[in-house]
Amino acid sequence: MALNLAQSAAAAACFATAGDARRAASVVAMPSSSSAAATTSLRMKRQVACEPVACRAVGRHVAAGAASSRRNGVPVFVMMPLDTVSKCGSALNRRKAVAASLAALKSAGVEGIMVDVWWGIVESEGPGRYNFDGYMELMEMARKTGLKVQAVMSFHQCGGNVGDSVNIPLPRWVVEEMERDNDLAYTDQWGRRNFEYISLGCDAMPVFKGRTPVECYTDFMRAFRDHFASFLGDTIVEIQVGMGPAGELRYPSYPESNGTWRFPGIGAFQCNDRHMRSSLKAAAEARGKPEWGHGGPTDAGGYNNWPEDTVFFRGNCGGWSTEYGEFFLSWYSQMLLEHGERVLSGATSVFGDGAGAGAKISVKVAGIHWHYGTRSHAPELTAGYYNTRHRDGYLPIARMLARHGAVLNFTCVEMRDHEQPQEAQCMPEALVRQVAAAARAAGVGLAGENALPRYDGTAHDQVVAAAADRAAEDRMVAFTYLRMGPDLFHPDNWRRFVAFVRRMSESGSPREAAESAAHGVAQATGSLVHEAAVALRS
Repeated sequence: MALNLAQSAAAAACFATAGDARRAASVVAMPSSSSAAATTSLRMKRQVACEPVACRAVGRHVAAGAASSRRNGVPVFVMMPLDTVSKCGSALNRRKAVAASLAALKSAGVEGIMVDVWWGIVESEGPGRYNFDGYMELMEMARKTGLKVQAVMSFHQCGGNVGDSVNIPLPRWVVEEMERDNDLAYTDQWGRRNFEYISLGCDAMPVFKGRTPVECYTDFMRAFRDHFASFLGDTIVEIQVGMGPAGELRYPSYPESNGTWRFPGIGAFQCNDRHMRSSLKAAAEARGKPEWGHGGPTDAGGYNNWPEDTVFFRGNCGGWSTEYGEFFLSWYSQMLLEHGERVLSGATSVFGDGAGAGAKISVKVAGIHWHYGTRSHAPELTAGYYNTRHRDGYLPIARMLARHGAVLNFTCVEMRDHEQPQEAQCMPEALVRQVAAAARAAGVGLAGENALPRYDGTAHDQVVAAAADRAAEDRMVAFTYLRMGPDLFHPDNWRRFVAFVRRMSESGSPREAAESAAHGVAQATGSLVHEAAVALRS
């Protein structure tokens, strides 16, 4: 006779915290041939193991050790599905799946979850009309389960980027305004408009019924703070502020929608809407070169070119290395930095000075690792990162974040150089090292994510090496795992994931010991994990 799923989760979580998975397994199942006396005895053990008060007592016994190991390691969060909350905003999608999944994650020793709080869902009905009901249900479930939450202020469209499995547009009233005035959208040199995120060129313009885009973002964050005040700092421990497509501080230079861009193309500059062109014109005139203000480079190729295909990005003598190239790239990257400053100023006005109850603010930076080995680093340049072989484009970003006390969240931590196409000179490992050095120099915390779903031990090893198995001052402050779904709860993937979480949270924990403990936890939570996987597929 086995425990029910809720009891299984409670017992496993209790004993997993104490680092004794074998005891969890012994509590969760008993042989079918046990005697009535043994059944009675086991029932009493279950009550002790699964009673919340008793579990808290066990927790007190190990709390100091657990807290110490957590300080010595890196807490792991797991991204929720993109469509966790229904498009109407009032309820959770697949509530049973969410409940089972949260219980399973807790049993594995996961610190918490990350969830996108979609602008296009919450404020869809009209300016200032916010519906957080579905998210409130999720926060209450997380608190009850004992999980922390990283809440992402997602001011971008979902759909059109790597991993986007659903479509969630910007709020209807925003899209209508952008359709009336296309220059509110990012625009490339061929006139292609991108509606993923409002162009930063109009950040300070009252184009949305008297409000500027930055005011819209700030009002949204204020409404979130007021609605979830009782959760901030306790359950909600981080606010990640969206700053561009995919929530990242960058231009939409490599959109996948409609086949516009394919890896490993260099992308394209996004500076041809009316507002960006006006800013460029003013900067060129101030430089005494008005002829430079008519638009971006016209010899920078197309979305799917490689650097050597173009005049602008070619070798040492391309336009990127000329006086004009320096002027344009400085202006383009500075516009992105100033956008970050404006949005972060809004965020700190809402969550700073104790209003956020200790919740951290973070910003996500894209891991653009392809063509990193070239001199020009073309894909980074088109995205707004002025990073070349001779110039550090990430230190200015890290310093900007430092001024606001924000954490730098970076992707592609799971990747190894040799796994990528070498002809495209992909160097994710070197890129992660460069960004880590920039964060360290600026004095900001560095957090990480995996860019693509990975469930194999090789990817886990790479993350552990980059994030946790380092000197204390060089460890990441958190790692967020992409993404919760039925594949994560496949028995083999789940066992490897549990071992990965243990290695991350207890830095220096031997792999063999982590895998042994993971085997016990996986056995103890098998029925719960199976339920989560089935419910997520439904």
